[in-house]
Amino acid sequence: MALLGHPVSHSLSPLMHDAAFAAAGLDWHYSAFDVDDPVEAVRALVTLGFAGANVTIPHKAAVVAACDEAEGDAVNTLVFRDGRVLGFNTDREILAGIAATHACVIGAGGAMQTLAPALPEDTRVFSRRGDWPPDADGCDLIVNATPVRDELLVQPVAGQTVVELAYQRGNAETALTSAAREAGCAVIDGLEALVRQGAKSFELWTGAAAPVDAMRAALVA
Repeated sequence: MALLGHPVSHSLSPLMHDAAFAAAGLDWHYSAFDVDDPVEAVRALVTLGFAGANVTIPHKAAVVAACDEAEGDAVNTLVFRDGRVLGFNTDREILAGIAATHACVIGAGGAMQTLAPALPEDTRVFSRRGDWPPDADGCDLIVNATPVRDELLVQPVAGQTVVELAYQRGNAETALTSAAREAGCAVIDGLEALVRQGAKSFELWTGAAAPVDAMRAALVA
């Protein structure tokens, strides 16, 4: 298995998925590849006999061009089956079980696009190229769909649910998750978000239930 993105050196996905494969008794390996052209990279993976891949920033939308079938305009999981490239959106699993009616999403790229099907109808999207700064007044859900870790882009308040896609190595909090916990918000941090989408990817690749306990343990070891 592979991860395609730019950059990928910070990613904990290889650690998490290798732990999952080991726990499931699979002799599989997961490698991260820093690529500029995701379409060419997918062709190479297929030629080399890979079974699938994850796709991360900034290629979630662009990689759809490499798919024979795709769930929407952006995907984060690929399955190579019978000579075909199938694109799936497992990022929506990050928001599973969250009952929100008004959302503030920071970031308008591929991460936001993969989350879009699970977002409430009343969602305000903020980006530095569009509406800025973010405004979460009246929102019950805040999502950081950018890689920004150390800058607080919006101030959360009690009663809101905060979903952070970015994460720090070594269990350090991002600026947003730290502020959200201090405010008493419900928080899904970047590591839990990684596990949620990764577990669904594992199921698509293997057809088996993901060993989520082993995946979480690998991220905090």
